[in-house]
Amino acid sequence: MLAIVTAAGDPILDVFEATGAYLRGHFRLTSGMHSPEYLQCALVLQHPEHAEYFGRALAERLKELQGGAQVRVVASPAMGGLIIGHEVARALGARFIFTERDAAGKMVLRRGFAVEPGETAVVVEDVVTTGGSTREVVDILKQAGARVHAAGSIIDRSGGVADVGVPRAALKTMAVTAYPPEQCPLCAAGSEAVKPGSRPTA
Repeated sequence: MLAIVTAAGDPILDVFEATGAYLRGHFRLTSGMHSPEYLQCALVLQHPEHAEYFGRALAERLKELQGGAQVRVVASPAMGGLIIGHEVARALGARFIFTERDAAGKMVLRRGFAVEPGETAVVVEDVVTTGGSTREVVDILKQAGARVHAAGSIIDRSGGVADVGVPRAALKTMAVTAYPPEQCPLCAAGSEAVKPGSRPTA
């Protein structure tokens, strides 16, 4: 087990700090917004003990939202949701599937994945900013006839306001500063935005 910094007194953010996953700089988010902060979940989830811990904790939050119904399937958008979705599925005793974007950029189920009409499901992602990817997965499952009870994420960057069409839980809710590119003060100062993970490490 990695040593966890506890000075901040937050068991979730302490793990991000201890693993070097709480990044500061100038980042271009998947949503297109720019931010001086980024929580790189992959750096946390590379450690199986942390992935298991977050998965079990998020599964407990989702159980509270699903009203006692047995979840049969957990679905996540690739790629960010894959590891945490799998760990939540393990904790819930459910199977795990994921969606991907096709050549046209549309989110779809591939690889033979399918859901049965009436099957109970939850959607899990690593980080929610606008909730767009989660909502796409929710819609795909509903269109296939599944009953989507809830959605969850490790981090909610929206301050709790993202609407994904179903009740939602997060292990940590934050109101992280984000700017439209044309209003970004970091850009105005001459800083170049980078997409986290897009540059190789030295």
